Amino acid sequence: MERLRIRDGCPGDAPRLAEIARSAMTLFAEVGLHLPPDDPEAELVEARWVLVAELPGARPDPVGFVQLVELDAHAHLQEISVHPRYGRRGVGSALVDAACGAARGRGYRWITLTTFAEVAFNGPWYARLGFQELDRGRWGPQLTAQWDAEMAAGIGVAPRIAMLRDLAAA
Repeated sequence: MERLRIRDGCPGDAPRLAEIARSAMTLFAEVGLHLPPDDPEAELVEARWVLVAELPGARPDPVGFVQLVELDAHAHLQEISVHPRYGRRGVGSALVDAACGAARGRGYRWITLTTFAEVAFNGPWYARLGFQELDRGRWGPQLTAQWDAEMAAGIGVAPRIAMLRDLAAA
């Protein structure tokens, strides 16, 4: 997607990005996964590190975003959402690349995430982008707490894994 621009998010983005997150969640139902409801707008308002993909124009239109946090002194990809209308056009890959570049620029060596192991647009997709499954014995306490919180929220409706990408090798 040649005209795509990625920029830092701002608090005013939250309503549109929450709409994108809700639309992207419908993709899980299409593959038979029914996830518990959440409040993406509240999460985005509290977020401190968000990158937004948008199509430039008279009124730039956000089409996706990535939200990052720090866990165990590593960057952690908390969420990535692309509006389904713009799926399979490289927006997600561009967001992951931008997130990795931003994390590298902030001095991080690794970026982690948790995801569904077998959903095509999750685990296998991240593997194609250079992420590898992270053995549970290598998880730090914050990643473990993140995992436990996700399970307590009911997200464990299918096999999940943690993944890691070495930013120095990218």
